[in-house]
Amino acid sequence: MNKNQNNKQKLSIGGPMGKMMNTEKPKNFKKTMKNLLSYLRPYRASIIIVIFFAFGSAAFSIVGPKILGNATTAIFEGLVSKVSGSSGIDFIYVGKIILILLVLYGISALFSFIQGFIMTGVAQKVTFKLRKSLSEKINRMPLKYFDKHNHGEVLSRITNDVDTLGQNLSQGLSDIVTSVTTIIGILIMMISINFFMTLATLLIIPISLVLISFTVKRTQKYFKTQQEYIGHINGYVEEIYSGHNIIKSFNNEEKAVEDFATLNDKLYKTAWKAQFFSGMMMPIITFVGNLSYVGVSILGGWLAIQGKIKVGDILAFIQYVRSFMQPISNTAQIASVFQYTIAAAERVFEFINEEEEPTNSNVIDNLDDIKGAVEFKNINFGYDKNKIIINDFSIKIKPGQNVAIVGPTGAGKTTIVKLLMRFYDLNSGSILIDNYDITKIKKSDLRKNIGMVLQDTWLFNGTIMDNIRYGKLEASDEEVKAAAKAAYVDHFVHTLPEGYDLVLNEETNNISQGQKQLLTIARAILANPKILILDEATSSVDTRTEVLIQTAMENLMKDRTSFIIAHRLSTIKNADLILVMKDGDIVEHGKHNQLLKNNGFYANLYNSQFEEELS
Repeated sequence: MNKNQNNKQKLSIGGPMGKMMNTEKPKNFKKTMKNLLSYLRPYRASIIIVIFFAFGSAAFSIVGPKILGNATTAIFEGLVSKVSGSSGIDFIYVGKIILILLVLYGISALFSFIQGFIMTGVAQKVTFKLRKSLSEKINRMPLKYFDKHNHGEVLSRITNDVDTLGQNLSQGLSDIVTSVTTIIGILIMMISINFFMTLATLLIIPISLVLISFTVKRTQKYFKTQQEYIGHINGYVEEIYSGHNIIKSFNNEEKAVEDFATLNDKLYKTAWKAQFFSGMMMPIITFVGNLSYVGVSILGGWLAIQGKIKVGDILAFIQYVRSFMQPISNTAQIASVFQYTIAAAERVFEFINEEEEPTNSNVIDNLDDIKGAVEFKNINFGYDKNKIIINDFSIKIKPGQNVAIVGPTGAGKTTIVKLLMRFYDLNSGSILIDNYDITKIKKSDLRKNIGMVLQDTWLFNGTIMDNIRYGKLEASDEEVKAAAKAAYVDHFVHTLPEGYDLVLNEETNNISQGQKQLLTIARAILANPKILILDEATSSVDTRTEVLIQTAMENLMKDRTSFIIAHRLSTIKNADLILVMKDGDIVEHGKHNQLLKNNGFYANLYNSQFEEELS
């Protein structure tokens, strides 16, 4: 699918984005965790240190209520003794306890800071590695993947999903360790105070676990779907803004707003369910926690009356119950965040695990001395294997020949050169360059020897100099300017305020369409390829500029095998060989005058265009 076709598909407001996908079932949780752990494995030492400091932070914090209970008991007993006429409160003892508490809580805070600092570093390194993997993966993906998937959704996986994973990972792991350590430590301290009160507290826990488990299961699918719809929203917004002028020109603003509202509504409903069920965890934990406080207070008062527990221990125990419910509450929150994280991770790893372009076997290492002979040998191809569009195509092209490929829209002209570049692999048959099967040639070597100028220009946000140099990154400024002169770029560049240093904006609308095309031609000239492909290279320029480009192209094509795809047949009269295609087959081939004399399909095409131009 060429860029024009892709844009048409994007801009059909009721097209792919209108057919929203069904809610997918949650993917393999174990596989996602395995993939995530593989990225964490290199940082095992750091994670162990995080666990150590998390354990230390929790431990120092846990002993606080017990010591504070001793101070409370001392104050209570001091007041009682003072009422009875004894010495009263021992403030020195209470002061020592307060000092000890300050030291313990200070150390706990320091340990918490250290674990947070280390874990943030680990999370950012994992995020960096994931982004790098995604970037490398994109370059290994076949074009057919991007023909079938929305660009905005792919972008969402690289940005939103990776960011979600990184942000939640930095906090989640340390929170899990802290919560587990706190639960175990508090349980030990509670048992040391009173076993029966601890047992009464633990009887409430199964209720919490059942309710949390139920909520977690309900929310997982909604978090997964929420991430997917965020991707769809991003994709739609990207499409709308890239085609904003088309939408306005056809007065389809209201339709665009309606379609966005539909997507937004689906995201709203899914996100609402995810957040609602996730938000239920805190009220559940609070309700269960309040039941624990009631039970502990009644049982503690009864034990204190019997003299089996001190007043300070009751206060300490109530604090432990609150602290005990807090990590359970945190665990519930972490479970909610964890689901969101796993949903994002699934989408990231789905992309990373997508099928890649096949690697070459029996690779030919050196193509520096190729002459440029090209042979298409009984090739058959279809973007969909069940719908073949190139049928048993065969032709031999000699080195240095200037070959024009003509035919009506959909005949397979652009597909032929995409197959030569090996953007797609054949269903059957073979393509040979100097008798080398291109499947035995490294793709980088193959494409290094083929220059391509497309109908749809691609320029990036950078200077004119940088955009031309993209054809040969190591080229000097002099080489870039020489290529610019050959493509008749140098003249108009000198009319610009900043010349070669003019920065093209993101939309590249600060130069004309014809000037853009000249820049892409200069880029191809700089690359100096052995084989040249021109796909409607002059379709976007005026007649005067076209004459300049034709002259530059003649110089560029000299002694090179060149393929020219053209709709304006007047531009390829001097081609060494014209291939006339119809429905994926070569129906005629020869030179211009010969094909006109044959009075066949080519003559009909040419005469119809000539009549249109006259009219």
